[in-house]
Parts: sequence; structure tokens; C-alpha cells
Amino acid sequence: MDRLRVVTLNIWSRRGPWTERLRLIRAELQTLNPDLVGLQEVISHPDGSQAHEIAAGLGYAVAFGRAQTLPDGDDFGNAVLSRWPIVRQETYPLPTNEHDEPRSLLLAEVDAPAGRIPMFVTHLNWKFHHGAIRERQVVAISEVIHREGPIDAPTIADPSDLPPGFPPILVGDLNAQPDSTEVRYLKGLHALGGRSTFFSDVFEITGDGPGHTYDPARNPFAAGHREHPRRIDYILVRGPDRAGRGKALTARLVFQDVSASMAASDHFGVYAELTV
Repeated sequence: MDRLRVVTLNIWSRRGPWTERLRLIRAELQTLNPDLVGLQEVISHPDGSQAHEIAAGLGYAVAFGRAQTLPDGDDFGNAVLSRWPIVRQETYPLPTNEHDEPRSLLLAEVDAPAGRIPMFVTHLNWKFHHGAIRERQVVAISEVIHREGPIDAPTIADPSDLPPGFPPILVGDLNAQPDSTEVRYLKGLHALGGRSTFFSDVFEITGDGPGHTYDPARNPFAAGHREHPRRIDYILVRGPDRAGRGKALTARLVFQDVSASMAASDHFGVYAELTV
């Protein structure tokens, strides 16, 4: 294992022609062959979930974390697909307004050759004017990650003394652009409530172009909203640590094959490779 391959995609639940979209998602995953996949807007029911449909026959373990229960009784939330065993999973509710859709953070702890990998997936509030809610959500997320993920302590001088796990990875649809306060907070460029943190934005470091993951000009399933293109889907890593794990090597948009009426989702995904 010379590098870690990570993908994130908001799969747009079951909207649109799900059977055809499922085929496109599975075909691209087979081509990309990622080690870890974070999915958002996943529907789950007693017999399985969309994540299980995507993973079927591809050799991935699956973890699902509920954000809310829909009126029809199905659950809506986030998921992780992992090439290696998922030895622990937890779901953490995130702050939101009383009348808004509940959101959550999923942790899937993966037993990988590079060590235990804490893989976090989330999907923040979507309304343009809900930046203050997203600020509360990213602070809550960073608190969970600092508590649950191995953090490279500044007092450690010898890399051999580092915790055995991989730096935490956070992926998802943040519904916020790179210059927003909530994303700047995650990148260590802004403090909120006297608190700060740091994650590397892998696409910002190694990607090309604007990286618009929600692009009504290119994606037929986003076109009806008549919104401006923007980058709102991210792969973030608490690294590199002192041993060099978690350094961004490359990043690009994926799930971009579209026709006049078909795409894998209303979002494009992000693919990244990290040092191990």
C-alpha cells in the first residue's frame, strides 16, 4: 500500500432515475478503485441501504449513520464504504435549528494496513443564509474529531512515538464555499468562539481549476435550480502528521460524465490520494 485513495459523493438520495444513476456510480467506483468512500444523502431501510446497493459485489464493508427518519419510515444520512474492516462506527447529531432538517456526523474506524483510520462523513445544512448554523456544526465536528481521532500532538518530537492510527479524514457535502467562515474555520484560517482547528483541503492544495462540485451549467440534475457553480464538496485531512501520513498527493473531480439528461448525481464527486 503506497497511498490511500479516498472518494466523496453526495448521491442525491433516490431522486431521478436511480437505477441508471446507480449503474453509473458503481461503474466509476470500479474504475477509480478507492480504498475509502464517503457518501451523503443515503437512504436506508430495514432490508439495506443505497450504500449497500452501491457496494454490492465490489468488496466494500459498509457503515451507515442516520441523520433523520423520513415520513415514509426510511432513514436518511451518511455512509462509508471501506476496502478494509470497519471495526467501530458512531453517529453524532449536529446542531441545527428547531425546524430544519437534522444533520449528523458519521465515524467509521477502519482497520487498514496503514493503521486505524478514523473516517468521518457529514452533510451540513444547505440553505444559503444558514452560515451561522454551519459554523456551529463545524465546531461540533472538530470537537468530535479531536476527541475520537488520533491527533499529532505538538509535544511529540520523535515520529516513532506518534499514535498508531492514521490522521483523521473528514469528507462530505459542506454546502459552503472555500472562502466561507465555516470552511475557513476547518482550514485553520478563522477562529470561532475562541476555538480553532486545522485540516488540509486536499483539492485546494493539489487540484486544478475551480473544482465546482455543484455546477448547474454542466450537470442536468442541478440545472433546474439556476444557481451559480460552486465548490461545496470536500476531502479534508488532519495531516500530514510528523511521520508524513496524510499528505495530499493529488485531487480531482470525478463522476463528471454527463449527457443532456443523465449524470451519476446532482453533485460531482471528489477523488484524492494521500500519503501513508
